[in-house]
This record gives sequence, structure tokens and C-alpha cells, in this order.
Amino acid sequence: MVLDVAKQAGLVGAKRVLDSTSLYDAVATQDTVTLIRSAIRAVLKVAEPALSLELRAVLKRDDDYERPGKPACDWDDEAAREALIDALADDAHALLLKLDDLNLPELLEEAAKLLSTVVGQDLEEREDGVFRIARRVAPDRVISTVDPEARHGHKTSARGFDGYKGHIAIDPDSEIITATAVTAGNVADGRAAEQILADVLAPAEATNPQQSGVEVFGDASYGSGEIVDRLEDAGIEANVKVQGAVSRDGLYSQDDFVVDTKACTARCPQGVIVQLRRSKDGFASAEFGANCAACPQRERCTKAKAGRSLWVHARHDTLVRSRKRQQDPAWLKYYRATRPKVERKLAHVMRHRHGGRRARVRGTLRVGQDFALLGAAVNLKRLATLWARAPQ
Repeated sequence: MVLDVAKQAGLVGAKRVLDSTSLYDAVATQDTVTLIRSAIRAVLKVAEPALSLELRAVLKRDDDYERPGKPACDWDDEAAREALIDALADDAHALLLKLDDLNLPELLEEAAKLLSTVVGQDLEEREDGVFRIARRVAPDRVISTVDPEARHGHKTSARGFDGYKGHIAIDPDSEIITATAVTAGNVADGRAAEQILADVLAPAEATNPQQSGVEVFGDASYGSGEIVDRLEDAGIEANVKVQGAVSRDGLYSQDDFVVDTKACTARCPQGVIVQLRRSKDGFASAEFGANCAACPQRERCTKAKAGRSLWVHARHDTLVRSRKRQQDPAWLKYYRATRPKVERKLAHVMRHRHGGRRARVRGTLRVGQDFALLGAAVNLKRLATLWARAPQ
């Protein structure tokens, strides 16, 4: 409603700037012991009374699973900790075995799936048949049975959080928020791009692709070849940063090689040309191998005994073209004058008086609705500011 008023007033143009921010979940992150025990409790809680009695009969631990939290244990005793984890695993597997092949009600089926997930992600079986905490982290690890959709996330390699990501698109001229979205904390920013660009993407594709007039700005989180191609195919100017080619230890980067995807060749800085080997997914590799043995540039190129190799992205041409473009001083000046505006808008959204960074509800759907309401409130304030500044 607020956005509609802004559009009717001509405050929303054809530019969009994208960014995301972390939203902390409304529950405590649980450790493995608490996670598995809570999942067992959830199964027992939602089971019908008669079935619940049958399920409790297969449990071996001296635990009624009535009270929440961690079970009693001498946590300084390694043997006691291992025995507890193995016993919890046995009870969890006993419940899942008992429920297997039964026609379960929806709530019980969801609880059983959650129990299966947390056991599978956090435990592994040793050679002696004893279960222990897995010595690896599952890629999509559930961190709480209270909010199973929350995830570990990272905004940078050094700063992590637990919960969700809030994504926004704004008009940089009026600083009106044009769209919001919420994803789990471990979802890449680019995955939400299409959703928050729906209001410009669909109309652009429906008109002459060369005359859409739409521009999109974003940092390197949105600078994948897939996103750039998706925008450009719709006639949208993709002012998104693309990650530069990696140059490890000062050695030649991939940009120092000439890759011809049409001829399917790669030429090294010394002029040696080799054929690309393509895979089914469109990616390719180039192996210079023996050519590196007597190469005078070897020390500047590779430390690998087998010689230099390249991994070529399926959208290599798009990425190279984008990297060259963003080196243009005029483009950089335009980008730097526009893209940072979304960071200021996120700061407005995250002010405590507007709700703050802590989610007040649980689940992607509810957090998304709350975040959209927050965006509408910020837009309402922005409209009031613009109205006050307008000539009377």
C-alpha cells in the first residue's frame, strides 16, 4: 500500500540497488546434545497417547524426556559424554525404527523428519558401532528444533550469525524500498535477486529487451555470471561487481591467460596454446602440463609439479567482460555514487525503534512478513520526509 502510493507519486523509477543484512533468530542455538534430545521430546509430544506409550517403551535411557534442556551429565568426563551421546543416538534410532512405515499424522511426520535430520547431520558411527558427534559440519545444518528453518550464516568470512538474511531492493533516487525478501542465513545473496527484482524483471522481459531502461546495482554477492546474463538478457543494465580473478602468491591470475571459448583454447602468458576440455555442465579446464617444465615464466605462473592448470567457468566470457567494465573509472564513479545508498537504507531498517536486527517471530514465512512490514514502516517515514521537503 505504501509502495503503491510512492509509485503513484512518481517516486519509484527504473533503478534498483540490492543488498542484504543479517537477522538474528528469536531462539537460542542448540548444541548437539540439546538438539537431539529436543527432537526426541518433540516426537513424543505430538504422538497420540497410545502411540506415545509404545514409543516410550522402546527408549532405553533413564530419562522421561519431559523437561527441556540438557540432561544431567559429568561434562568434564569424556567417557560420560560419549556414553550420553551414544545413548541419545540409540533412543533416536529406536523411535525412528518404530515409526518407520507407519501412516503418520502431519505433525508427527514433521517431528520424525526433524529427528532424522538432526541425528544424521550431527552424529557419525565409529567402527565399534558407538555413535559420536560428527567431525564435520553439515552444509545445511539445522541449529534449533524450536526454529528449524534458521541457519548459520556469514556476511563476511570473519563475521557469522545465526538466523536469517533480510534482502531489500531500493530506488536509489528516492530511497524508497521497492521489495523485501527473507531467506535462511546460509543462502547466497544472489539466490534472492530474482525475487526482489520481480517488479522490474518481468516487465523488462515483456517489452523490447533493448529498451527497458532498467539498471541494477549490487556488490560482488550478486556478481555471478548467471545473474549478469539473466539481467542482460532482459535488457537490464547490470551494474553489479564481479569478483576479480584470484592471483595467489603473486602468480599469474586467470586474467593473464587468453581463453577463447569459441575456439576452445587457452593461451598462457608465454604464448603456449592448449585445448580446453569441457564437462557436461559447461565448465572447462586447461592443462599446460609438460609445457611448463622448461618455461622461463614458470616461477611466476605455478608451483605445481604437474604444471599450470586453469578452471574455466561456464560463463567465462560474461565474467571477463564484466571485470573489464568495472575497471573503467567512469563506471566506478557511477557505481560508487549509487550503490552505497542501500547501506544507509539498511541502517534505517535496522534501527532498534523500528524493530531492530533480532527477529521477533520464527520461520522464514513469518520473519519475511515481519521484515516486509518493517520495510513499509521505513517507507512511510521516507514519504513523510519527502513530502515535508516538497515545495508547497
